[in-house]
Amino acid sequence: MPEVLAAFPRADILVSGETWTVVIADTPALRSQGLMGVSDLGDLDGMLFVFEADTTVGFWMKDTLIPLDVALFGAEGTLVDLLAMVPCADDPCPTYHPSGRYRYALESAPGAFEGLEPLELVVP
Repeated sequence: MPEVLAAFPRADILVSGETWTVVIADTPALRSQGLMGVSDLGDLDGMLFVFEADTTVGFWMKDTLIPLDVALFGAEGTLVDLLAMVPCADDPCPTYHPSGRYRYALESAPGAFEGLEPLELVVP
């Protein structure tokens, strides 16, 4: 696991029936840090952002070094949206907005969600 992510809790989740190892961003501070400064996910499949309630908050790629896909899921684990995000070279960085309300956001490497249909999330 990248050293910059050592403070994040780690967990196994189910993505369309497959076990993924992720770090959890479940506080405002951890969600704000996200994958900033990470150049490689190492042995992780991604980062799961957990919100206390459904939200429509957007994502940006400030200080994020790698491209990411983000799958946004409702409280029951059904897919709301899937976005492809690229590292930001502009200031301010553009914001990626979801098409609907979501409870969980799962960031992973580009293409990681391909072939996982239906795309569903189960969080322990």
